[in-house]
Amino acid sequence: MTDYNFKPNYLCDMHCHTTRSDGLCTPKELIDLAAGAGMKILTISDHDMVPPNTVEVDGKEVDSVEYAASKGVKFLKACEFSCDTFVDDVHMVAYGCDFENEKIKTVMEDIADSKIESYKEFLHRLNSLGYDITLEEVLNYGGQKRNEKEMQKKLIFNLMADKGYTRTWSDAKKMSKKDKRLDVRRRKPNPIDIIKIVHEAGGIIVLAHPYLIADEVELNGVKVLRSEYIDNLIENGLDGIEASYTYDKTSYNGKMKKEDIIEEVKEEYSTRVKIISGGSDFHGDHKKDPDNPRFIGECGIDYDYFINNELLKKLI
Repeated sequence: MTDYNFKPNYLCDMHCHTTRSDGLCTPKELIDLAAGAGMKILTISDHDMVPPNTVEVDGKEVDSVEYAASKGVKFLKACEFSCDTFVDDVHMVAYGCDFENEKIKTVMEDIADSKIESYKEFLHRLNSLGYDITLEEVLNYGGQKRNEKEMQKKLIFNLMADKGYTRTWSDAKKMSKKDKRLDVRRRKPNPIDIIKIVHEAGGIIVLAHPYLIADEVELNGVKVLRSEYIDNLIENGLDGIEASYTYDKTSYNGKMKKEDIIEEVKEEYSTRVKIISGGSDFHGDHKKDPDNPRFIGECGIDYDYFINNELLKKLI
């Protein structure tokens, strides 16, 4: 494992992942790293699944919030929902929900089923093109055994990089988007439905990495600009939008610098949504990609902003 040594730019990271979805650190490891870095707020927002209520400490299950608090970190439970079958990278992070809500659980089950179908087809197409990656390798990636409902596409991208088919996981993702032979659409929930369900479950919801969405996309069968697509989400109750995000270390294909995106998002949306959020999208990349990993708190929000925000301060 590559040494982890990074001083955070922000003390609140609203967007991180663990081995429970497609990250490489366990929830405990992530909390320990955040504590070591001096973070005040840490969010675990694994893809399409209920956040962890406990972490394993010395062979025992310990309440996750209490464990983080013992390390001086406030831990927020969240979930990153993948939305919209026809538009890539529409991801929405839900915070403060009753994650045992029946509608939330039903959506998660449906998403898990759709992943099994589409990712198996994606693997089949990769194999037909000469990429030797098996389902077993995906389910056991990083030495962690998963069932089929826990599959994540990034694990496939990780394997493509590990096997030398691409330089990095993000290159693999970009390649899959460009090659029409690999365009496998999986069934995803309508983002408007997710907004409503999250609100019904007592939570707040934020659009993640908005500029990963293409400049022009489809909305109700009509071609629209990304800004129009986001307008529709706001009109239907979106609470917030990510500004600070690690665009330079992901599959972003645009020409803007991440600093310029932060300013543009703030300028355009500060008066239109209640939260201008931010997060690193940490996946524990330092374990596999020491040259260009994402770090906890590399992107995020300031603690003063968090505790003075009407909706965010209620989360703690």
